[in-house]
Amino acid sequence: MTGSGLQVSGLTVGYARGPEVVRAVDLQAPRGAMTALIGPNGAGKSTLLKAAVGLLAHTGSVQLDGEDLISMAPRERARRLAYVPQRTLLTARLSVREVVSLGRFSHRGALGSWAPGKTDQHAIDAALEETDTHLLAHRPFPELSGGEQQRVLLARALATGATTLLLDEPTSALDVHHVLVLHGILRRVKARGYCIVAVLHSLPEVLRHADHAVLLKGGQVYARGPAAEVVAPGPIREVYGVVARPAQGLAFTLPSEIPS
Repeated sequence: MTGSGLQVSGLTVGYARGPEVVRAVDLQAPRGAMTALIGPNGAGKSTLLKAAVGLLAHTGSVQLDGEDLISMAPRERARRLAYVPQRTLLTARLSVREVVSLGRFSHRGALGSWAPGKTDQHAIDAALEETDTHLLAHRPFPELSGGEQQRVLLARALATGATTLLLDEPTSALDVHHVLVLHGILRRVKARGYCIVAVLHSLPEVLRHADHAVLLKGGQVYARGPAAEVVAPGPIREVYGVVARPAQGLAFTLPSEIPS
């Protein structure tokens, strides 16, 4: 449908007594696709993601399927968009299943009390199965490895029932096997019409798994478009200062190391 997915217009974020970290960013992430946010350290990727989900004050507009996201009631927003942070501050000795059940918080009764019903239990079970964390269900969350915790956080996001996922470096703590597992999960939900926006660092990963890419430099959009057009020698050299060699499996070289 026209206007479906996440649309960001003129988004600007700055911190007190400091320069703007993100400046006048426009972004459109359609449904049924993964849009990767890429760029060097400090480019503003995570800041952009947090502002889009409403965690940071900003100017500009953020719309979801044509509706203003920030003006939505928090419960409605949580049912439609789920955010997976790069790291979690959760230290309580909740079981994995209890952590995933927190994703159903926005579905609780109007008076605030909530006992999981059949629909909630089904959503929790499905999320645990989909992320291959069902065997961890009774383990204390703080005792898990970083990679296991990341998959549990994705399960919590899926349990919300939201069909827009914002993921901040979701593969940073995963081994190569679970990177492929995670992208398999995202491929399946993408095929169901989900809108996925993910901060990714690995450019070969972006080429292999993302449909679109937005390349940030100094808090501004340097390039956007199909992943293969953005992760290309020209933009990569200008933004990262390295030479990309696609013929060698997207190997990278410093310009100073190239024989003259």
